[in-house]
Amino acid sequence: MAKWWRSLRTVVQSPSPLPLRLQSLYSQSSLYHTIQAIPREFTGSRVSARDRLQGRIPAVVLSQGLLDKNPSSRSISRKQLLTTERKQIHSILKSVELPFFCSTTFRLQIRAGSGSSEVLDSGTILPIKIHRDEETGTILNLVFVWADEGTQLKVDVPIVFRGEEDCPGLKKGGQLKRIRNNLKFLCPAEHIPPKIEVDLSKIDIGESVLMTDVEVHPSLKLLSKNENMPICKIASTDLFSPEPAQEPAQE
Repeated sequence: MAKWWRSLRTVVQSPSPLPLRLQSLYSQSSLYHTIQAIPREFTGSRVSARDRLQGRIPAVVLSQGLLDKNPSSRSISRKQLLTTERKQIHSILKSVELPFFCSTTFRLQIRAGSGSSEVLDSGTILPIKIHRDEETGTILNLVFVWADEGTQLKVDVPIVFRGEEDCPGLKKGGQLKRIRNNLKFLCPAEHIPPKIEVDLSKIDIGESVLMTDVEVHPSLKLLSKNENMPICKIASTDLFSPEPAQEPAQE
């Protein structure tokens, strides 16, 4: 493993200010729209179908603790049944793109009714699930969790690879083997990264990037039984080349 990656851990774990690139990454969600929603008093497939016909998507916002399998660790319920406009969600998805939608926090305003200026409740939320129709891909409903400042949330953060054009291993003919597409972190809500960037610009053939080598905010805790597992590696093309056909023995 290159020394450059090992020295990176020291930089990440120190209390020094984050690099400008990381600062812009963590403040990215503030650029997106505030999600406007209205309360949903009734549930059921017929009610949901009617909402969809009206151009709205049923949604629920709850505390992440309610999803915990251990009842003793579940927090006090703050569950809200809502609907939001389909056009608004589609517009946000075009701006954020999947899979970053479920690792980006948004402001939420719950209004008294469609077109109402009265705000009943507001806060910060994190999308955790998009339910779609298996055949058409139409969004059926959305699940969010409250992401108030100071709240600790478990988040699957997508991995993005950069620096491939400068990667010495790829220049020598190696191939990038992607082993992980995301990493799960326990994050303070205010420090959830929309993505994890892995820089390949100094990785040579035979070298790999480990989970512990990535640059993240020091308040994030990696949730993995083995933090030394690789995220990716630059493999020699010899590993991918088929064995040459053997010529028949001459009599």
